[in-house]
Amino acid sequence: MKEYDKLIFEISRPGRKGYELPADNYGHDALADIPAGLMRGEAAELPEVSELDVVRHYTNLSNKNFGVDTGFYPLGSCTMKYNPKINEEVAAMPEFAEIHPLQEAETAQGALELYYNLQQALSSLAGLEEFTLNPYAGAHGELTGLMVMSQYHISRGDTRRTKVIVPDTAHGTNPASAMVAGLEVVEVKSKPNGSIDVEDLKPLLDDTVAGIMMTNPNTLGMFEVEILEIAKLVHDAGGLLYYDGANFNPLLGKVRPGDMGFDIMHINLHKTFSTPHGGGGPGSGPVGVAKHLVDLLPNPRVKKDAEGKFYVTGDDRSLGSVSTFFGNFGVMMKAYAYILTLGRNNIRNVGPMATLNANYIKESLKDAYKLPIEGPCKHEFVFDGLLDKSNGVTTLNVAKRLLDYGFHAPTIYFPLLFHESMMIEPTETESKETLDEFIDVMHRVAREAAEDPEVVKRAPVTTAISHPDETGAAKNPILSYRSLKKAKA
Repeated sequence: MKEYDKLIFEISRPGRKGYELPADNYGHDALADIPAGLMRGEAAELPEVSELDVVRHYTNLSNKNFGVDTGFYPLGSCTMKYNPKINEEVAAMPEFAEIHPLQEAETAQGALELYYNLQQALSSLAGLEEFTLNPYAGAHGELTGLMVMSQYHISRGDTRRTKVIVPDTAHGTNPASAMVAGLEVVEVKSKPNGSIDVEDLKPLLDDTVAGIMMTNPNTLGMFEVEILEIAKLVHDAGGLLYYDGANFNPLLGKVRPGDMGFDIMHINLHKTFSTPHGGGGPGSGPVGVAKHLVDLLPNPRVKKDAEGKFYVTGDDRSLGSVSTFFGNFGVMMKAYAYILTLGRNNIRNVGPMATLNANYIKESLKDAYKLPIEGPCKHEFVFDGLLDKSNGVTTLNVAKRLLDYGFHAPTIYFPLLFHESMMIEPTETESKETLDEFIDVMHRVAREAAEDPEVVKRAPVTTAISHPDETGAAKNPILSYRSLKKAKA
């Protein structure tokens, strides 16, 4: 192993320094002006390395990362699409990036106008009355939307409604968000074709149901064709419909959740509107609502007066605040740039192209991978592992082998309906050449699994780390210089 391939902690050598604070203009120690009460009693336990060591370490570490700028990222339900670089430049503009959140609204009219216009654009695309952009991420948006749902029933004195119906195909955050919001989760089953079983839903609807959480198309990539009947059943029972916007990409500019009957939805700006979220963030999960729920949206809010000036306000009937100030503004700027770049007409091409790409891969690979649900899909689809499982090659093996060929793995072992799930989502920004290369590699891995399964089982072999002790790493993580020294002791 090369020295710069090691952890920064491992290349530490006693007495080695990368930088020393200079003396001030009078020749005094720069640390002398720090009050004694604020000084450390002993030296910090940090790696002792040179500046060159640090530069090489982080440069080489960055080259080992995988992202949408380095390769195809078919991560199902996460819409890892290309983020145009102009969006990054816009988000970095000091006129926006350096605004202080506490300054007067009169001095931040440009930022408030962007916030307001993005609200309007999302409302138009979703078919809902108004949005708040305050939630920090998709799951945070889910929680906010469910709080709106709960508060709606409470404000009407309907306190018995404490249950949320969640399909067995739902994203994992759905039941978790409902529980955090203090609601009880009730599962509704799916039919063999992946759509909600309406007959299973009917007996669940009573005066204790606050609403139903679902997305359309669902996690299997199938459009819920009975959505209008489901909406009528839920509304007739006094409940609300919540739309998980993780799968909004294939509908963008074509179909609106509000027109399907949904009352509340969150949108993942970091998925649908091209601000990829690899590495854990940042995200943004705006929440939109129908007209009868607008008063409950969280504060603060951005409004426009009759003279065209923008101001910050709140509503006494609001559920309160869910974030510090206005959420992740940099993500909003990227999303707004994306919407303006495409425009009203071109944004209508996003969904059809994503759908075409998904169906192209699905039909091209179903001769080697098990397709549990036949028929056209939307933006994503799910395989149930290899067709030929006789050699014991698992979905995990296939996922790791893809890394050797330069592709990130799709989502694996989710949804839980199938034992060897492999969820694939090619976005509209991927070319046919890239899709063909991915299809070729997937076929190659399937042949390897049949002819030389050990090659697949010991993958990856070309990556910096091949087969780490994942259980050991989770139980005994080495995250600091101190923990490394303790592990070596």
